Amino acid sequence: MGSGKTMSSPELLERFRDPDLARRLVAAIRARSRRRVSLMEFCGGHTHAILRYGLPSLLPETIDLRSGPGCPVCVTSTAELDRAIALARLPDVILCTFGDMMRVPGSRSSLAQAKAQGADVRVVYSPLDALRIAQENPRRPVVFLGVGFETTAPMVAAAVLAAEAGGVDHFFVYSAHKLTPPATRAILDAGEVALDGIIGPGHVTTVIGTEAWQFLPQEYGVPCAIAGFEPVDLLQAILALVEMIEEGRPAVANAYGRSVQPRGNAPAQQAIARVFEVGASEWRGLGTIPQSGLVFREEYARFDATVAFAVPSLPQRDPPGCRCGDVLRGVLRPPECPLFARACTPEHPVGPCMVSAEGACAAYFAYTVEGRIHAGQGS
Repeated sequence: MGSGKTMSSPELLERFRDPDLARRLVAAIRARSRRRVSLMEFCGGHTHAILRYGLPSLLPETIDLRSGPGCPVCVTSTAELDRAIALARLPDVILCTFGDMMRVPGSRSSLAQAKAQGADVRVVYSPLDALRIAQENPRRPVVFLGVGFETTAPMVAAAVLAAEAGGVDHFFVYSAHKLTPPATRAILDAGEVALDGIIGPGHVTTVIGTEAWQFLPQEYGVPCAIAGFEPVDLLQAILALVEMIEEGRPAVANAYGRSVQPRGNAPAQQAIARVFEVGASEWRGLGTIPQSGLVFREEYARFDATVAFAVPSLPQRDPPGCRCGDVLRGVLRPPECPLFARACTPEHPVGPCMVSAEGACAAYFAYTVEGRIHAGQGS
């Protein structure tokens, strides 16, 4: 156990960026990988890390990495965004949201445009910030736009429970929360892209636990390796997948043991289950997936913005030419979209995959040759 010296967070982080260890992992992957395989990283944070650290250029040609639907902003459907914009335009309503949602195009406008036209839309860093705004504005309804996966939902549930405890009856949530395993199941069921392995999302699995992914090897014969967000984390997960594929023994491997446990985070799960129940949800690119979203339980329905306010259902119109849905399903790589880095850039995004900090198109624009060329930075 060494000298017993406690390692600081920066020192610990550097271990997972160690070039020598990364080179050894790459060598092991090259030695073990024989057949061509397609691996999908579900998480948008993984996509950015993979491209930021140049991992595709280090891996053998046998390994094909594809981005998945793990960007919560990106998978929020146009219809959901249109409803949020409609809520923001209601008299006296204050709509609170995370910053990435502001510029995502809806059918006719965005939250940023609604704000410019007079709607009271405020960027917050936490749902508890939205609750504080409600406490400071007792005569105005405050709606928090709840977008995110299993990592965000416990915080939103905590805000609802705090509102209940404090008697804040003018605080509401529009729940567009989504659950990750059903989306992975939907992609495999669709069969549009043949996947040999899944790089499981680290932060999500910290909440739901590795056991939540056992359906992949048990029902689909597809191995899964949970990864963190540093290069060594990702290379360890890729090596684990390669070994399981080559040996024909699909299982769930945990390459993020410093954060992830088999059963996840019980208090976070309990907070979610107290406020929400599982229901259908609309996903950009995937349509409506049963049992893939979080809806309010009846006893907390008074906090549900869709119950408290009459919001018209508008015909959905996705941005013309936008291929975000195909990117989210792993069918298309961002540079293969005809709008990528031409009509669609981070400064002038056509679709959410170029807006979000976790969007695959934003990652490819920032870190790949195609993005640099079109950004005028050369190769």
